[in-house]
Amino acid sequence: MGDGIANSGTRVLRLLRMFAAAVLLTLVPGFALSQSPRVIEVLADHDSRWRMAGQKDPVITVRAGEAVTLRITAVKAKEYNRNGAIHGFTLLRAKDRSRVPGWDLDLKPGVSEFQMTAPAEPGEYTVVCTVICSGDHEGMHMRFVVLS
Repeated sequence: MGDGIANSGTRVLRLLRMFAAAVLLTLVPGFALSQSPRVIEVLADHDSRWRMAGQKDPVITVRAGEAVTLRITAVKAKEYNRNGAIHGFTLLRAKDRSRVPGWDLDLKPGVSEFQMTAPAEPGEYTVVCTVICSGDHEGMHMRFVVLS
């Protein structure tokens, strides 16, 4: 009879661990058992605007140092670079407009994926297009927020 009680205790403990993991997955933002980067989908549109599903004024929000996959679909505007890029995705610090190293991406037509690590410094950043894609190019920017 002692073995049955021990087995029941082991099963109960296993169920409690599974329940705790499920609670963490649903209640704690960013908690995941696997370390797969979060996918952020962005459209660099033909009208020289950034777009994200469900957002009128798109904002990318990440945690400091978070691994993300940027999946960017680029649609040709009126112009393009000699290297074939039709848009650029560059991250600038909002306070002084300085570039964030490693965040200068050339976007060619179609879908591109970039494995990125969010800046370690929390705060406000700006995404700008670095390809003169059309006469409306200057309006191609969006907010990028890094949380602590």
